[in-house]
Amino acid sequence: MGQMKLPIFTESYGLYKMIYNFRILVPRLDRYGLWLRTENTTLDFIELIIQAEAQYELEKLHTLNNASVKLNLLRFLVRIACDVKAINIEKYNLLQQQINSVGQMLGAWIKSIKNKNNIKAS
Repeated sequence: MGQMKLPIFTESYGLYKMIYNFRILVPRLDRYGLWLRTENTTLDFIELIIQAEAQYELEKLHTLNNASVKLNLLRFLVRIACDVKAINIEKYNLLQQQINSVGQMLGAWIKSIKNKNNIKAS
C-alpha cells in the first residue's frame, strides 16, 4: 500500500483518529448526526487521497480537487460543531490545526500536478 507512505495520508489518518477519539466527548444529541457526518466526511477524504495515489497524473487532479471540496466541508462541520457546543474551543483549535496541515499538503500536491502538466491555476 503505497499511500501509507504519503505524508498526507499519515496526517489524514491522525486527523481521523483525533475525530474518532473526540466522539465520546460529543453530546449524544450531536453524536449520531453532526459528528457522524464529520467522521464520514473525513473517511471520504481519505478515500479520495487513496484513489488519487493510484491514478495517472491528469486523473489525480480531478480527484484531488474533489478531496479539496471534502476538506472544506470538513472545516465547516468542525466549525459548526464548535458553534453549537458539540465540541469545545480547545478541541476545535486542535482539529483546525490538523485540518490546516492536511490542507497545506493537499494544496502543494495539487500545485505540483498543475506545474508538471503546465495547467494554469484557477
